[in-house]
Amino acid sequence: MKFISWNPMAVAGTRSLLAMLVMITIVRRHDLTLSRTQIVGAICYSANVILFVVSMRLTTAANAILLQYTAPVYVAIGSLFILKERVRISDWIAITIAIFGIALFFFDRLTIQNIYGNLLSILSGIIFAGYIVCMRLQKNTSPIGSAFIGNILTAVICLPFMFGQLPQSKDWVALSLLGIFQLGIPHILYSIAIKRISALKSIMIPMIEPILNPLWVYLFLGEVPGKWAIPGGIIVISAVSMSLRNQSVLND
Repeated sequence: MKFISWNPMAVAGTRSLLAMLVMITIVRRHDLTLSRTQIVGAICYSANVILFVVSMRLTTAANAILLQYTAPVYVAIGSLFILKERVRISDWIAITIAIFGIALFFFDRLTIQNIYGNLLSILSGIIFAGYIVCMRLQKNTSPIGSAFIGNILTAVICLPFMFGQLPQSKDWVALSLLGIFQLGIPHILYSIAIKRISALKSIMIPMIEPILNPLWVYLFLGEVPGKWAIPGGIIVISAVSMSLRNQSVLND
């Protein structure tokens, strides 16, 4: 996202348009129930992807990722009061440890500046949690519908920003990667997974995503992670493992 020299709203819209083209290959008419839950999920999806892209431009990538991944806190609350899925004290501990681990991981790059980007990232985390809860509520129907409709909604909202200055040729490579491999295919897989695992587990497992970020940067750009990266990564993986173990015991 940082690589693309284009309006962030246009980036969000194009990314979702490409993701929609991927999803249309598997989405069928019966997947589009247009229920209230599916529509609310689609709105949350659209708001989340737009806010995340915009916040990524207004603050550091580390801030945007960390603040969005406060989502497990809100998912745990939603699990208790909406989904009626049990959340143990040990789960709350695992969530706290994981967020601390991500903060430690990005310690060298976190800032208190760029307040508007930080606020949008926090809002993105709340809305991300709403999307996950709505997806889990559709476990007996078709959660993929929320993601598909959400991509259409995002593309329509962002369409006016796609005109004027067009992206450079190098930008299309990044846009294709974002739309197909970072949004389209993952959300197809996620819509399958959310039908089989709890909402809390479905957000705890993706918390390993931020700690993989510096790995790709190191492999492709040669940038060495900060000294806190390894301890932070170990803490995150340990917390995720703790949460998965708790959920397995709970299911048993």
